[in-house]
Order: sequence, then structure tokens, then C-alpha cells
Amino acid sequence: MCFITDDIGDPVRIERYYRVDHNYTYLNPEEEYNYYFNNGFAHNDSFLITEEHPRQLTKGKWGLVPVYKSKADLNEYYKETVRYGSGLNARSEKLFSSANYRGFKKCIVPVDGFFEPHTAKNNFKIPFYFKRKDDNPLSLAGIYTKMDDGTITYSILTKEATPLFAKIHNKKNRRPVILQEPDIEVWLDPTLSEEQIEEVINDDLVDEELETWPVSKDLYKGEVGQRPDITEKIEYEELEIEY
Repeated sequence: MCFITDDIGDPVRIERYYRVDHNYTYLNPEEEYNYYFNNGFAHNDSFLITEEHPRQLTKGKWGLVPVYKSKADLNEYYKETVRYGSGLNARSEKLFSSANYRGFKKCIVPVDGFFEPHTAKNNFKIPFYFKRKDDNPLSLAGIYTKMDDGTITYSILTKEATPLFAKIHNKKNRRPVILQEPDIEVWLDPTLSEEQIEEVINDDLVDEELETWPVSKDLYKGEVGQRPDITEKIEYEELEIEY
């Protein structure tokens, strides 16, 4: 599952790439973005582009809260649901059947990359980093809801693993839904039918446009593991696959 991302720390870069404006007060870059990877279980705010404001860059908290829990205390809700993933990912196959997603709206989560776990021999866990070969941002398909106080909470959509992800993410066999460039504006169209939404999900970015490699297990140390070279390649003797 996609629980850790390499967020784009520069809001100006996001605005230029997606041709959007911002609806918050600018901070200095070092104040705006102070981590090298975003662990979803920390429930940080992330940059989003929403279908309600497709020309604005806004922020949302990672960890979808269902509409029927819109009055809940966020910290308590995340504690109660941590064993179920705290709403970090949403199964696209259940998008129109699960009560947890009822009333959702669509968003884009722009990132430089993301991390997935590989299980090697003797149950040795190795994190892999995924990015686009052309170094452009990855547009992760997300859904979001709003709390009664206006707080946006979001989740990253996942689907059945394609061959590359089945090889790397070899226990869960899932992958995030990554929008193709022509589908970015399409995804943010609030009038899309269920069938059209499913078409975009099924026709997302192909494996051949991605590259991946193993990285440091410091990724799993939470805030203690934050380091500027976290996406650099690391060799493991336990690894028995080609990537």
C-alpha cells in the first residue's frame, strides 16, 4: 500500500507544472516543507488540487475521514482506525460501494515519488522508491472529504498491482492510481460518471514510464529516519529480483 511519499516541497514548482494558483499564505521554503519523506501515519498536511478548486493549490490532511464521521476528533479517529490504515489508501474497487467513501470528491496528490515495501527471503523488508523516468511529478489520484470545521482529509486511490508492482510490492499486490497527463483535468471534472471514473483508473500510467530501486531501511524509522539522501539507491544481499 502507498503509505509513504516523496512530496514536492516547492509550491511554486507545483503551481507552474499544473498551472494553478495558491489559496494560502506563502512561507519560506524551509518553513513550508521540513521533511524528506512524508509518512502517512503522521497525518501531515499535503498539497492537493481539488475538483472544487481545480485552479488553486490547497492543503489537506492525509487520512480520509468518512462523511459520517465529520464531527469526529481527528486524533482520536486516527488512533481508532490505525489497524485499518487510518484512511491513507482507498481501494478503487470499492469506491462506489463502501460507506467510508460515500460523498467523496476527487483530487490530485502531486508528488516526486513514493515508496513501497518488498518482502525478500527470510521475510526481510526492503523499501523501494518509485519515480517517473522523465523526472516530472507523479499525479496520484485521490479522494477527499471535509470535516465540519472545513478541514480537508484525503486518501490515495489504489488498484490491483501491474507486473512491476506485483514484483516489488509482492505481499499486498497493490499499486497507487497514477494519472496520465491527459487525464489530469479529466479527473478533476465534477460531472464524471462512475463509468468515466473507472475508465481513468483502469487507464492510468503504465509501468514503462516508471523506475524504481531499493533505498535505506531508515525510511521505517519515522521522524528519526528523516535524511536528505533517503531516495538514494542501497544494495541488499537479501534481494533476489531484478528491477
